Amino acid sequence: MDNAHHPLTHFFERLDAQSHSFQQLLPPTSMVQQFAQEIFDFLFPIHCEQPRRASVKYAILGDELTRLLEPLDVEAAPTADAFFHNLPALHEKLLADAEATMAFDPAATSLQEVIITYPGFYAITIYRIAHELVKLGVPLLPRMLTEYAHGKTGIDIHPAAQIGDSFFIDHGTGIVIGATTILGNNVKLYQGVTLGALQVDKSLANTKRHPTIEDDVIIYANATILGGDTVVGHHSILGGNVWITRSVPPYSRVYHESKVSVRNKHDSEVINFVI
Repeated sequence: MDNAHHPLTHFFERLDAQSHSFQQLLPPTSMVQQFAQEIFDFLFPIHCEQPRRASVKYAILGDELTRLLEPLDVEAAPTADAFFHNLPALHEKLLADAEATMAFDPAATSLQEVIITYPGFYAITIYRIAHELVKLGVPLLPRMLTEYAHGKTGIDIHPAAQIGDSFFIDHGTGIVIGATTILGNNVKLYQGVTLGALQVDKSLANTKRHPTIEDDVIIYANATILGGDTVVGHHSILGGNVWITRSVPPYSRVYHESKVSVRNKHDSEVINFVI
């Protein structure tokens, strides 16, 4: 059949035009993922199989970030320079995150173990890198970075969230931290925690939809905290499976009480589970 009269010709042309348009607007996904891993290895060379001199790697990463920024609506070279100017302070913040894990997790035996093996630390690292780009006004790329970490770790941290120092994630799978979430210092989260919105409505895009968690709060597995007006006061502990949609004061202890009733083989009553 003549290609000009092929029934899918117009569809193919539309896909080609769309692909060209996307290539002009987006940094390539493969380059974003490569940059994420390479900057992690630059910051923590114990993870890298073939470490290079830091100054050489710095120059390579600078060029890579500039190329990633070029399709976006920013001044690529000055933005890349500003990002790397802030990198030493970011590195200190990440070391404090690793040390928080060492201090709190009895299973952690060394900083090297935390850096190499803990998915929570990897997700935090990529989040902090992405958040620096958010503060510099970079569109899209920060979200591409955190979604890459999300795919690797199962931990979903929006790059616009504001997270304080010495942040610790244990296990981490299933954690969701929304875009307008604010976390204080020394916050600790376990797997399955959701810091989310009470409702999904596009009209709320420019409002605070996600909770504020103050300093020194521990939130255990599968807890759900919702709402932009919800504040968890400092030094509080939220137990596993709690569901919170209103603020709790500092030093609170919030637990989900569960009860399990079990019959024996001679009991004719229906088994009733209340969890």
